[in-house]
Parts: sequence; structure tokens; C-alpha cells
Amino acid sequence: MNFQLTDQQLSIQSITRQLAQTELLPNVLKDDEEGRFPEKAYAKMGQMGLIGLPFPKEYGGQGADYLSYVLAVEEISKVNSSVGIAYSVCTSLFSGGLINSASEEIKKKYLPDVLSGKKMGAFCLTEPEAGSDAAGCKTTALWDGEAYVLNGLKCFITNGPLADYFLVFALTDPEKKTKGLSAFVVEKAMPGVSVGTIENKCGIRSAQVSEIIFENVRVPKENMVGEEGKGFAVAMKDLDGGRIGVAAQGLGIAKGAYEIAVQYLKDRQQFGKPLFKNQYLAFKMAELSVQIEQAQYMLYKAAMDKQEGRNYSISAAKAKMVCTDAAMQVSQEAVQMLGGNGYMKEYHVERMMRDAKITQIYEGTNEIQKLVISGSLFR
Repeated sequence: MNFQLTDQQLSIQSITRQLAQTELLPNVLKDDEEGRFPEKAYAKMGQMGLIGLPFPKEYGGQGADYLSYVLAVEEISKVNSSVGIAYSVCTSLFSGGLINSASEEIKKKYLPDVLSGKKMGAFCLTEPEAGSDAAGCKTTALWDGEAYVLNGLKCFITNGPLADYFLVFALTDPEKKTKGLSAFVVEKAMPGVSVGTIENKCGIRSAQVSEIIFENVRVPKENMVGEEGKGFAVAMKDLDGGRIGVAAQGLGIAKGAYEIAVQYLKDRQQFGKPLFKNQYLAFKMAELSVQIEQAQYMLYKAAMDKQEGRNYSISAAKAKMVCTDAAMQVSQEAVQMLGGNGYMKEYHVERMMRDAKITQIYEGTNEIQKLVISGSLFR
């Protein structure tokens, strides 16, 4: 078993790290404070090929492996996890859903502009009464003889205000519940699509999250992703990939906070010696180092399972759970390590702590991951 990254993977990691430092870091505090998404930096990510990393060149991708994409999400999230989750949603959930289940016509129509960063995608499953419970979906898409007429409200949609295209899940046969769920690509420009409330969030403040409202939106039959009534399977497969993306976001937060804490313990003097000479603090950092490396191997295992065509539902759930728990634990400890400075915005770790919490909730809470994992143990 080879744990070494390839030269190409190391190159992508290095390029992404440099972009994060030059394009995201200078404005990350102001972006967080003002709730502003760095659209120019995101566009540059597209121009550099990062958004299209794991996709075939025939659709505008780079043809790289899935682990390279995971490394890129991780590096972006070390600096600005709001951009990390926007990147992950667009790549893992919207574009991944199309690659997994859409027709060639849909792939060729919508993917090139999204993968180049010219357009942005979003994933519309969650509703006020249907978060982790997709069976609670109330949005409908009813056939009227010429088109599907879409009505409903989706909430907590990452990239909602910025997205040009949505992968939307709606009931084409409401009586069948999940067996009547179907998936569609819906364009924001279609009449009847509007952005509702834009959320004011605790963390990931520069990520744009909103309601998306559909009022008698006419969606052509050719915009259906997969077969009618098979939308639940499309969503579940898509969410497996999304969990790997969120895990990479969580690992990036953990590593970013850890690196700040290490540097602080080296630089800060107390009682005539640097803080890292305090054995309690040094041992605590050793524990966090082990936790981060454990999470990293579980994430990379899930990425390799996906990359090699193995079933990755369970490894994705495990990676999502351990990486996001690491993000929360390490960022909290980093705030504590820095003392009063850790609570100040200019040291970044308080922002990372706020951002970390949502990673434990996105793509199903970590209790949902435990349900997925335990279910596989007792089949």
C-alpha cells in the first residue's frame, strides 16, 4: 500500500496552496465580516482548471484523479472554507450528479461552463420539512403534456444566490413519495425561479446560502437527470461524493488551525521560554497531530475507493464523520492554545472554529453518518 502522493498530485496541491495564499488569504477576514463571496478568486480557480479537476476532458474537465480534487478542496479550506464548500458543492454535488446520472446532451450543455468557472452550480434537495429525510419532499414537478411544471421551496442552498444552474429534486408522482422523486437541471434564468431569503450565518459567512423558490417553472423533459421516479437514487449517490467533499473541507480547517497553533507556540514567549516548551501544550499538539493524520488517511481511502470504482458509501460516511469531528476539535483547541488572542479575528482560528461546526451538519449530520455506518455492520 503506497501512501505517497504522485508528482502530479503534489503539483496540484502546491498550485492550489499558492492560489489560496495569494488570492484568498489577503481578503479572508473582510470577506467573512461582510459575508462577501470572492467571485474573482473563484473564477481564477476555474481558469486554472481546479473546478474541473476530476472530470473527463470531453466535458471541459482536466482528467485528473479524484484524490487530486480532494487535495485541492483541502488546501482551499485551510485558508477559506467558505470557498472550499462552494467549490465542493459545485464540483461534487452539481457536476458530480450530472456525471453520474445525466444524459450526454445535458453533460455537454451544462458542464463545460461550470467546470471552467464561468458558471456556478448548486444542489437543491433540502426543504423546510425535508432535510436528511428526503421522503418529506413537497416540491412537485408535474407533467402537463408539454413540460414538467415545477413548484416548491428549497432552503439552505449553498451557492443559491450565485448559481446559474440547479440540480433540483422534485416529486413527479407525489403519492409514491421517494419512489416518485425525480431530478432535473433547472436554469436560474427560467421564468418562475427566484432567490428567497439569503441566510445570515454563524460560520462560512462568505459562502452564499439561500432559499430558492420555484413558481410554475416549466422544465423541458430533456432536462430530467436519470429516469423518472429514480431521483432518490440519484440524490443518495450524489451525497456520497458530497460527503467526501465536506470531509476534505473539514480536514482543511483542522490542518489550517493546527498550523496556526504550531507557529504561535513557537513564537509566543511565556516565563522566559517559548510556549511549546510547556509539556502539556506539546503533548496536546501531539494528540491533535495524530487525530489529523487518522482523519487524512480515512479521507484519502474514501477518495481512492471512488477513484478506483469501488463502493464508497461507507468509507465516505466514515471520512465525513472523522474529518469534520477533527475540524471541530482541532479548531477549538487552537483557540484555547492562543488564549485571548485565539478569540480575536486577526488570528483566524475563531473563524475556523465557527466554520468547523457546519461541517458536522452538512450532507447529513454526523449522527446520520453513524446510521449509515452501523447499518452496514448489521446487514
